[in-house]
Formats: sequence, structure tokens, C-alpha cells
Amino acid sequence: MEAGEAAGAVLFLLAAAVSLLAAVSTGALDFTYLVTVVGEGSSTSPGSGGGAWWREAWVGARSRAVAPALQVGVWACMLMSVMLVVEATYNSAVSVAARLVGWRPERRFKWEPLGGGAGAGDEEKGEAAAAAAYPMVMVQIPMYNELEVYKLSIGAVCGLKWPKERLIIQVLDDSTDAFIKYATRSGRKGFKAGALKKGMEWDYAKQCEYVAIFDADFQPEPDFLLRTVPFLMHNQNVALVQARWVFVNDRVSLLTRIQKTFLDYHFKAEQEAGSATFAFFSFNGTAGVWRTEAINDAGGWKDRTTVEDMDLAVRATLKGWKFIYLGDLRVKSELPSTYKAYCRQQFRWSCGGANLFRKMIWDVLVAKLFLPIWGVAYIPTALLIVTAIRNPENLHTVPLWILFESVMSMHRLRAAVAGLLQLQEFNQWIVTKKVGNNAFDENNETPLLQKSRKRVNLPEIGLSVFLIFCASYNLVFHGKNSFYINLYLQGLAFFLLGLNCVCLFAEFLRTWLHHEKSSKNTPKLSIIKEIFQEHSKIVNHQTPFALGCQEQQQPS
Repeated sequence: MEAGEAAGAVLFLLAAAVSLLAAVSTGALDFTYLVTVVGEGSSTSPGSGGGAWWREAWVGARSRAVAPALQVGVWACMLMSVMLVVEATYNSAVSVAARLVGWRPERRFKWEPLGGGAGAGDEEKGEAAAAAAYPMVMVQIPMYNELEVYKLSIGAVCGLKWPKERLIIQVLDDSTDAFIKYATRSGRKGFKAGALKKGMEWDYAKQCEYVAIFDADFQPEPDFLLRTVPFLMHNQNVALVQARWVFVNDRVSLLTRIQKTFLDYHFKAEQEAGSATFAFFSFNGTAGVWRTEAINDAGGWKDRTTVEDMDLAVRATLKGWKFIYLGDLRVKSELPSTYKAYCRQQFRWSCGGANLFRKMIWDVLVAKLFLPIWGVAYIPTALLIVTAIRNPENLHTVPLWILFESVMSMHRLRAAVAGLLQLQEFNQWIVTKKVGNNAFDENNETPLLQKSRKRVNLPEIGLSVFLIFCASYNLVFHGKNSFYINLYLQGLAFFLLGLNCVCLFAEFLRTWLHHEKSSKNTPKLSIIKEIFQEHSKIVNHQTPFALGCQEQQQPS
């Protein structure tokens, strides 16, 4: 075990032990409650008069079966929630500490610049010897029906600073460029993993030492390979160099701002902490460079799940390979701009991860058994702070992010259950809808997407009704603790997203802020009047900020 991994494990155990001790000492966790409930239930006897036998039977069944089962469920939820808080706290603390001390991957891993600079000048002068110092690299661009954005990635990859005779660009779709080799398949078996696996079977692919992967909407900078490949060349135990994602449409709508908050935490905290402690962190599926030897050693690409990137990363880690994350190397990409597209993306990620857990849990436990017994009371405030600590510019959206994530938890839970139980949709691959850079031009007056006849999301509406009912019940029949305010807010969030209202609120907020800045002395009533005058443009999709509700119908 590496020193960083050992230190992380010790810190994790100490935090868990302190949390458990605090919870037990304050009475937040009472392990005698289950025994007490069962004991009380056993003393209940059916009555004989007044026709209340059904009530006493229900009380007996509730105390003997329902209450213990619910209490076990509460303990399980508390345990998972506390695990999430402890993990998030640890990742945030490590990432902040790494920034404060100025830690960089070059301190642990050897890195030397390649001679000859960009390689383009050497090629023009015919200096074959200089080009020979560069290893063979293949760039794979898997895509499927992404005509809006495919030119972005191909154009950016063609501009990489690397000798052309040492670079192969493989478009796993259709292409007619002179020096681009493309591979097509008769079917889509295995989806993205199947395409990557097929691409590695070509003879020219076997000659490449390293493989860079970019999705169709990713645009690497020209020096991407110059900054990543040297890590692989000089460190034979490194299998992957992962770059950070940045987004071209993160300020387009409230939906994309919320996604940026979530992904910024993932890259700035989770990925950075894993790299700084030399522990495991997952491959993000794109914007990374793999060592071909490591891919083959781990068993190659497998199409058994829809998270082929995490699958390969786990198997490579179990084989002893190391990963490097470069937080200062950024690759532009595009966030899903509609609520439906985001739900599909999150379903694929959550369902695939759960299904991969089912298939690899035994391999992970056999390789390294780490099952500490700990628990503590749920602390949502701590999770809020550690999530937003690396994204201070969006602190004003954090309350909305919390409500939005509550809605998304329904989709992720459904996806996780589908992955664990291998339901009908567990292995579905639906490409996340993208619209391309040109769609975000504020002068564009053309509707970005066709309107759909679907006006509401029934699951969100149904759960909103249930939450509002629970909040009303708690308001009328409240006990020692009341949660109706939180439940009402959650129900409102589900209801608004059920009606596809996320973009209306985002556009209202954007317009309000715009008028506040441009006309500071204008009365508030005039500002509100101007906002409502622009309402017709919002619902008719005449602004690029209405990306989140393409399915909303024009009002009568």
C-alpha cells in the first residue's frame, strides 16, 4: 500500500470513529431501539370489543414487522449518508491541502519535455530523426449521430502539435479526410466500448504505444499530447493521464450551472484528491491518454456495462497500474442542455456504475478487503459545504442545486436498481443530445430544438404530490420534530421540474439580473413589466437560455 493510500485510510478510520462516538454520546444513534420496538410489539394482544380488533392487529404487525424493517432502512440510509459526507470531507480537505502546498504531479512522477517542440517545423524541414523521438499515438474519436459537434473534435485533434507520421486519428464513425482512418461496424454491439474495442483490433492500432480518447464534443488544446504523453514515457507504471473538463455552455441556463457545480466538485475534489494521494480515481471516458500495454493487461475494453471507462479503470487498478490527473490541463466540452438529456446521461452513469458494482464486487473484495464498521448521524450541512467549497462563484445557486439534486436522486436510484437487478433498460446506451457551439450565439433567433408533445414529467409530478401530502400531514399532525418546510420545498422542486419549468426560472433570473445591472435607477415595477414582456420569447424558444425546456408547449 502506498504511503498516501495508508494515510488516507487512517484519516478515514479516525473520522468514522469520531463520528460514531459523537453520535452515540449525543443519542443520535440508539441501537437499543430495535430491541425495544420488538419487545413492545410482542406484548400487544388483540382486543375483544368495540370492533377495534383490526386496529390492534395492525399495531401488532406494525411493531413486529413494519417498524423494525423501517428502522433497519433508516440505519442503512444514515450509514450511506455519513459515508458520503466523510468521503466528501476527505476529498475536499486533500484537494485544498494540495493546492495550498502547491503539489503537482511532477513532484512524484518524472516529466521531461519532448525535443523538437511542436514537431510541425521538424516535419517541414524533413528532420526525420527529430520526429522519431516521438512515440506512435492513436487518437480515437467515438461518435454516434452527433452531426452537430463532430467537426469540433476532429478539427481540434487535427490541430494537435505532434509529428503527423507519428499520429493516427481514428474516427469510429464515418470520415473521408485524407489522413484520417475511420472504422465502421455493421451493428452497435457494446455501444461505445464495442467501438473502442473494434478500433484496437486494426493492425495500425497495434503499432501505437499510447491511445488518446475524445468524445465528439471535446476540443483538446494543441499542446495536449505534449503535456500528457511524457508522463507515460518516463513512468512505466502509469497507465492513464486524465485531463479536466471545462464547458462551453456552463452559463447558458440554470440547468447547466447546476451541472457545472456537480462536475467541478468531481474534478476539483474527487479526481484531484485521488491523484494527490496516489489512490484510485476513475477514468472519465474522454480527455485522457491510455498506455496500450495497460489496456491489454487489464483485459481490454469490455461491453458488459455502459460505464466502460470505469470498468477498465477498476481492472487496471487491480493490476497495479497508477493514474495521473492534471487539473491545469483543460479540455472544452459541452454539457447536456435539456433536462431530458441530462436525466438520460445520469441514468446511464448511475445504472452502469451499479451494474459494474454487482459484477466486480467479488474481485474488489478479494483484491483488497476494506470494510470498516462505523456510522454517525446525517449531516447535510457538511455535505453542502464540502461540495461548494471549490466552487465559490456559484454559492448563490447552492440552495437551488440542493433541491435539484433531490429530484435527480429519484432518477439515479431508479438507474442504480436497474443496474443491480439487470432490468430491461440496464444496458441501454442513449447518446446525450448536443447542439454545438453555434447554438449558444445570443443573436440566434431560430428555435434550437423541436418542441415535443410531452408537457409534463409524470414521475416528478407524482412524487411532488406525495411529498406535499407528507408535508401537509406533518404540518397538521406534527410531533417533536417537524420537517414540513423542507418537504414543501422538495415537493415544489419536483413539481416545477415535472412541468419543465427549470428554464423559465433560469430565464427570469437572468433577465432580472440583466435589468438590475443596466438600469439601476429604474423602479422595480418597471423591471418586472419588462421581464413579462419578454415572457413570450422564453416560451417560444427565441433565446438560447431556454435550452432546458424544449418540451414546453406555447401557451394559449
